[in-house]
Amino acid sequence: MKSIKSNFAALTVIVLMASCVGDLDPKSLGSNQVTSATVYKTPADYLSGLAKLYASFAVSGQQGPAGNSDISGLDEGFGVYLRELWNTQELTTDEAVIAWNDQTVKNFHWQNWTANDVFIAAMYSRAMLTVTISNEFIRASAASTDPAVKQYHAEARFVRALAYWHALDLFGNPPFVTEADLPGAYYPKQTNSTDLFNYITGELAAIENDLADPSGTPGGADYGHATKGALYMLQAKLYLNAETYLGAGNSKYTECIAALNKLFALNKYSLASNYLLNFAANNNTSPELIFTINYDGAHTQSYGGMDYIIHAAIGGSMTPASFGLAGGWGGTRVTSALVNKFSNPNDKRAQFYTSGQNLTITDIGSFTDGYAVNKFSNRTIPDGPSASGVPDFVDTDYPMFRLADANLMYAEAVLRGGNGGSLATALIKVNDVLTRANGNTSGNITAGQLDPNFILDERARELYWEGHRRTDLIRYGQFSSGTYVWPWKGNVAAGVATGAFRNLFPIPAAEKSANPTLQQNEGY
Repeated sequence: MKSIKSNFAALTVIVLMASCVGDLDPKSLGSNQVTSATVYKTPADYLSGLAKLYASFAVSGQQGPAGNSDISGLDEGFGVYLRELWNTQELTTDEAVIAWNDQTVKNFHWQNWTANDVFIAAMYSRAMLTVTISNEFIRASAASTDPAVKQYHAEARFVRALAYWHALDLFGNPPFVTEADLPGAYYPKQTNSTDLFNYITGELAAIENDLADPSGTPGGADYGHATKGALYMLQAKLYLNAETYLGAGNSKYTECIAALNKLFALNKYSLASNYLLNFAANNNTSPELIFTINYDGAHTQSYGGMDYIIHAAIGGSMTPASFGLAGGWGGTRVTSALVNKFSNPNDKRAQFYTSGQNLTITDIGSFTDGYAVNKFSNRTIPDGPSASGVPDFVDTDYPMFRLADANLMYAEAVLRGGNGGSLATALIKVNDVLTRANGNTSGNITAGQLDPNFILDERARELYWEGHRRTDLIRYGQFSSGTYVWPWKGNVAAGVATGAFRNLFPIPAAEKSANPTLQQNEGY
């Protein structure tokens, strides 16, 4: 099969959204109507349709980079799925602040957002749109007996499951529609976190045998596709956070270990020898990446997604060209709370730019307050230009799931009492990550040093700016509570506790007005 990167712009799909359209009769569109019955003729047609689903994470319209959004009223650059996912997962934590005054964006770090927040509404809309277009594709491909199409059908169900996981993690109780709910004028029913968790895990179990095994070839034909490796990672994420979604006492650490054991048994992934290869313009060559959101500076152009993550981090006295860019946007930095977790001077993961930057953040609006981050780049490893050679748009793919994360999840699940693993194996997997980080075994730990709190800090060191931090802090009870504070949490320089209801975002006010059957999350 073709790499998804090469198919992002392959097809324009017309979708009737169940949540916001009336009773449209396709026949009324005339002889030039485009429906699933006329679009999907061959496996290649289905592959192009599938590419649209994957592209829904990376871009937000048919034109790019801005001005032609596939959601009315939502800017094509501002309203990218990945951009808003990153904002909700990173700006709300100790790992990131932003200098800009774009509407309510600073409210993320201050944790004082409301149901009228435009960025929260954009994230909600994106997740629901991906669910909707996945439903359409799943309907269209369900009856096919072609082996390739059956695999694409399973991949579409994975994409939908991933979007529903984000909705579960961020909102808890979103509306729920599947391919069985035909487009039309009705109010989608609201689900709850328990039912949605059970639905997602059931879907993943159902499609496991229909997904391909990973090829084990970095950047191969399956790169960007959901394989069994991606499925096992998503299962592990759900099971590791089960108590967040299902309530205390409903842990599923044994199930988490079982999923990770399946991942390791594939024997198709290994830690990249160079940590930074995972975040460079040629990160498609990393043997560590399990599932990515793909970008191409020539063909996947957007001011959101990886373009946002890389450009916004460049400012002050930094030289954009050294990151493969024509310019920087002067926005995002880290707090001292994250910087101070790097106590080992040999740790190569501490990719902070300090020249002209203050460690202490006195003014979030000043780019030079807070260290900048060198982690992501639009240049290749060891040191060369991006393949596309387009300095305004990046080739770097987003590493949603990678092996180091799996190693740390395994250790945490074992430490929390899950069966099916061992402390000895957990220690090996953690020390593998530390050996790579330090270039030798000098930073490795002993069994006595391996505990859940070490894992939380190690996840920060290994995975910062990769979209995991908010979920991790919530799992540890440290996101909104006062047990752990960081600069400007709660809009106080030293940091203060915020309300526990902030562990979930609100159902956007506009969505609640459009669908009066929805119940708002507590606290909003």
